[in-house]
Amino acid sequence: MSFYGVTDLWTYVMGAIGIILLPGPNSLFVLSVATVRGVKAGYKGALGVFVGDTILLALTALGAAGLLRSNPQLFTVVKYTGAAYLGWLGLNLLWAAVQKWRGNDVPAEQVAEIPANMAQPFKRALFISLLNPKAILFLLSFFVQFIDPSYDTPAVPFLILSAIVMTFSAVYLCALIVAGARLAKIFRARKRLSGGLSSAVGGLFVWFGVKLATASLG
Repeated sequence: MSFYGVTDLWTYVMGAIGIILLPGPNSLFVLSVATVRGVKAGYKGALGVFVGDTILLALTALGAAGLLRSNPQLFTVVKYTGAAYLGWLGLNLLWAAVQKWRGNDVPAEQVAEIPANMAQPFKRALFISLLNPKAILFLLSFFVQFIDPSYDTPAVPFLILSAIVMTFSAVYLCALIVAGARLAKIFRARKRLSGGLSSAVGGLFVWFGVKLATASLG
């Protein structure tokens, strides 16, 4: 029995929660922005993620995964572009960490400047979301399992599944923004702790880039 074309709804809900909670470049970027620049910038980053995920969901519905599978060269271009961008963000975070560790030697006005990797959080979050072809393939393979192929209007269950995962994502990102704002208060007084977080997040972004660069369609 299906719910408007959605089979095994509660299994999907539990799976979607698990997927959202897994650390990834989107959530880490929003948390970092909220920690460094505050709640307003954090929400701009979250909006970028939301728009990017919406575009990916729409592309998935239109068959983008099949296009990538049938055009390995296109997949390679998108893959290495995304990997390079994530790696660049990671290196910028690592450099910011070095500057924080040398905070005593850096002029106060320079420390107060917005890091290059944290400027324009909406655009950067949007690019991070879009430059990951594996996300399209994953969304397709995950959603298909819960859509009743015999349902007359397949767009209905797809919209229901999309609304569920996007709602969970929005709630999770809002929680990260609040957490980031609280962490900011601690990090302002502890530059070395802040530098340690920046270096850890930067290392993760570099790792995300390497992982994406070695991804395959298989």
